[in-house]
Amino acid sequence: MAIPKYDKLFNPVLRALHALGGSATNRELEDKVIEILQLPEEEAYERLEGKSQTRLNYRTAWAKSYLKKHGLVDNTERGVWALTAKGQKTSEVDPGDVKATVRIEFANKKRVNPSQDEVPEDEDVAADDLSWQDKLLSVLTEMTPDAFERLSQRLLREAGFNQVEVTGRSGDGGIDGHGVVKLQGLLSFHVYFQCKRYRNTVGSSVVRDFRGAMMGRADKGLIITTGTFTRDAIAEATRDGATPIDLIDGPELMVRLKDLGLGITVSKRIVEDIEIDPEWFQAI
Repeated sequence: MAIPKYDKLFNPVLRALHALGGSATNRELEDKVIEILQLPEEEAYERLEGKSQTRLNYRTAWAKSYLKKHGLVDNTERGVWALTAKGQKTSEVDPGDVKATVRIEFANKKRVNPSQDEVPEDEDVAADDLSWQDKLLSVLTEMTPDAFERLSQRLLREAGFNQVEVTGRSGDGGIDGHGVVKLQGLLSFHVYFQCKRYRNTVGSSVVRDFRGAMMGRADKGLIITTGTFTRDAIAEATRDGATPIDLIDGPELMVRLKDLGLGITVSKRIVEDIEIDPEWFQAI
């Protein structure tokens, strides 16, 4: 089945939030929507061409935006979405009613502010300008494997790892390097890492093979990719009784690089937020 349009995702998003106890991170919410819709992995994780977002991520983002404007959900700066009091009492909506309400609001704002963003039609909206994430993803996926391994090494060092070495030996089960991280200056953990310069998904077999290669050699594992991890891969990484493996996917990798200032410069500018009050002028 194809990924539903954003308006057909209103109810799956609501159902997912209800099922998850009323709140969820973006990843938890999307995983639940995938489960509810029973989407095949190849479709659930298909990226938009030239974009850092998957098609599902893009359309779910619009669905959440509409539901927020309709007063059913809200979100925090930390990326957690939650049902409002109204949303907690709402199990299903009429997509047409939600779209009509939000479009009226957009139309009113656009009369006042012509630069107001358009709302999506039935087809995906293709932005003319790439986001910084899209530009960065393009740069990362064009790096050579050796360069990406060195970038991962630098990232780990900047994050507090010591003795970080890139090995990258062929026939070593995908192990690209290792390092030591010390918690609170007391406990040390030996970590083996693997770098995957992928555009698409990393499956559970990759996690299993990596764990087998590092078995008995490290306390923890870490896989860094420019792509995304399937639900099965995430489940395998945290499987009970197995050596734990942490996962850093493309979106998280880009945030880490931005936060650490590695190859990214953030310029903070003050932007005026100007609103016009038509009624004030009419009352003159």
